[in-house]
Amino acid sequence: MNKEFCYIIDQICREKGIPRDAVLKALESALLSAAKKRFSGRKNVELRIDPETCEIHLSLVKTVVDVVTDPKEEISLEDAREIDPDKKPGDTVALPLELHDFGRIAAQTAKQVIFQKVREAEREIVYNEFKDKVGRIVSGVVTRREKGMYFVNLGRVEAMLPYRETLPGESLKRGDAVKALVQEVKTSPKGPEIILTRTSPEFVAELFRTEVPEIDDGIVTIKNIVREPGERTKIAVISNDPSIDPVGACVGMKGTRVQTIVRELRGERIDIIPWSDDPRMLIARALSPATVDRIGINEEDRTAMVVANDQQLSIAIGKKGQNVKLAMKLTGWEIEIISESEYSKIKQEEAESAFGDPQQ
Repeated sequence: MNKEFCYIIDQICREKGIPRDAVLKALESALLSAAKKRFSGRKNVELRIDPETCEIHLSLVKTVVDVVTDPKEEISLEDAREIDPDKKPGDTVALPLELHDFGRIAAQTAKQVIFQKVREAEREIVYNEFKDKVGRIVSGVVTRREKGMYFVNLGRVEAMLPYRETLPGESLKRGDAVKALVQEVKTSPKGPEIILTRTSPEFVAELFRTEVPEIDDGIVTIKNIVREPGERTKIAVISNDPSIDPVGACVGMKGTRVQTIVRELRGERIDIIPWSDDPRMLIARALSPATVDRIGINEEDRTAMVVANDQQLSIAIGKKGQNVKLAMKLTGWEIEIISESEYSKIKQEEAESAFGDPQQ
């Protein structure tokens, strides 16, 4: 029994990469619980597994006393000295216990404990692996959908992609390959829970990092990225090498790099703009694809008044104000846009007002 016991423990520890002492400790604890049940819940039962031979030592620990009042917990000094002549009152004596079918109980318990330890170790390995992947992209295959979630097989583990974290109008089917960003990794009684997203701006930033070696190498830096999932992303980039054009690097030869990302995002529009420390320049670029005529800024309030050609006004504002909202998020400036004709009217009124004032 002991040899077989040792062999099973060693084999599983090797295969699963679990520390042997952790299994033996868990086994001792589980077998002790089983032994205590057999002895009607007595607390003074002790169990030890020899780490070398895997032999189980079961004993009843009693306190040495002059006069025994509780035979279950105590042993007389006279009887104790028959076992060990040096014993004195207050010491403890371990009396070996024999349980006829304890070998069978030990084998069953060992199976349960090893299975539990294997599961715990595997969960911990998965948790540690994916905890380090938060903010990175993973690829998997959709296995099923239920309770507002897609379940995605990532190989060793199944991750969850909530419907709300998919692109608007996106419907995934079983067997579909999908890329997503690891948003969060949580521990739960059932093991690690890996939550994915396809809607965060970081997902697009990671797609650029994957497709654009210059970003991955640190030559091109993403200064900021904002997004309306399924509609539009604005990304501001800067080059740390004067010979490298940051926008060109992101677009790629004949647009290959950005087109790969656009396909992954189901046709979402992407505006790539070169970052500038000049707020007027940055705001003008952020309102892309619109072109604007002039920009007035208030540094203190971080507000800007933008004048756009009448034909460009609706493009600058965007559908439901989306373009200007994203430009404000990207730059950190409050932006108001007026048309050229409106601006001319204001200027004319100001001039007339000034001209018609008798005090002037």
